[in-house]
Amino acid sequence: MAKKNGNAPEEPLEKQLWKTADKLRKNIDAAEYKHIVLGLIFLKYISDAFEELFARLKVEEAQGADPEDKDEYKAENVFFVPQDARWNYLQSKARQPEIGKFVDEAMDAIEKENASLKGVLPKVFARQNLDPTSLGELIDLVGNIALGDAKARSADVLGHVFEYFLGEFALAEGKKGGQFYTPRSVVELLVEMLEPYKGRVFDPCCGSGGMFVHSEKFVTEHQGKVNGISIYGQESNQTTWRLAKMNLAIRGIDSSQVKWNNEGSFLNDAHKDLKADFIIANPPFNVSDWGGDLMRTDGRWQYGTPPTGNANFAWIQHFLYHLAPAGQAGFVLAKGSLTSKTSGEGDIRKALVENSLIDCIVNLPAKHISTLTQYSP
Repeated sequence: MAKKNGNAPEEPLEKQLWKTADKLRKNIDAAEYKHIVLGLIFLKYISDAFEELFARLKVEEAQGADPEDKDEYKAENVFFVPQDARWNYLQSKARQPEIGKFVDEAMDAIEKENASLKGVLPKVFARQNLDPTSLGELIDLVGNIALGDAKARSADVLGHVFEYFLGEFALAEGKKGGQFYTPRSVVELLVEMLEPYKGRVFDPCCGSGGMFVHSEKFVTEHQGKVNGISIYGQESNQTTWRLAKMNLAIRGIDSSQVKWNNEGSFLNDAHKDLKADFIIANPPFNVSDWGGDLMRTDGRWQYGTPPTGNANFAWIQHFLYHLAPAGQAGFVLAKGSLTSKTSGEGDIRKALVENSLIDCIVNLPAKHISTLTQYSP
């Protein structure tokens, strides 16, 4: 908690930052603005990590270290940031009318130097609806995150702010926000239920990657080895996939197996041969246009063919198909799927029960995401 003013405690840092950033939004809607703000937070994070290693290499120059050698950074799992993309350089240009162009060029330069970020970073800063003065103020705001004593833990601070902002943008976007963000309390409950200490963790509709972030947190908090789990994911919305890649990078999580294609997990399964130890997911509810008519004889439908007008039971069987023999799946689903009998859904549900696949169902409060279910093959 921040300093107290009289008897009232000051708001936490992330809430103060959100309020200030939101004031600078003006005529930009939340769906577009999130890429601007989160892109800057990510840029600040990789620049901080780069500068920390750069300073160390400077000290070690006499022993042959080269602060401008990209391989030095690759060896330490740190992104290389070219000179004109470093935060100090951009902040020095924050009051110039062309600041948007400078930031877009910085994003391009970083992608060119780091193959894993190719096609990930937003280049939206020179748009006419983004006022250069507001952008400069936003850069100054983000620049004040993780200063002083907090600099040494800037990854934790920036990661926490990034996650908090994701949640606030999801609230601002309303129903559409659920496409890229699952409330933290729900994610934590799923992770605590499954206890993914070791193995392959898969989310075939991964949104902004929250399931992976909290799986890694769970391992760390229980004194496990973070490199003992590997993550696999898929996302059909490219802009959401970009958020996931940034969210994972800011946590130092390998996202090389988090894939994007616009066809989605049913029509173009990016991990066809994967058998996961843990599946943690929040699939889109009650999707009618999911391509079911093209997959009436698909091998994933082991417990009955799902209706073409609703993907809920297709998702369940997709999860089961990708589980290892001793694997477990925990996911969120619409409450109606517990009772629906439309187009054979009741028969599929009966087959799941009779095959002893359901461990438990958690019914969440009204106006929350509806139902959590845990399955084991």
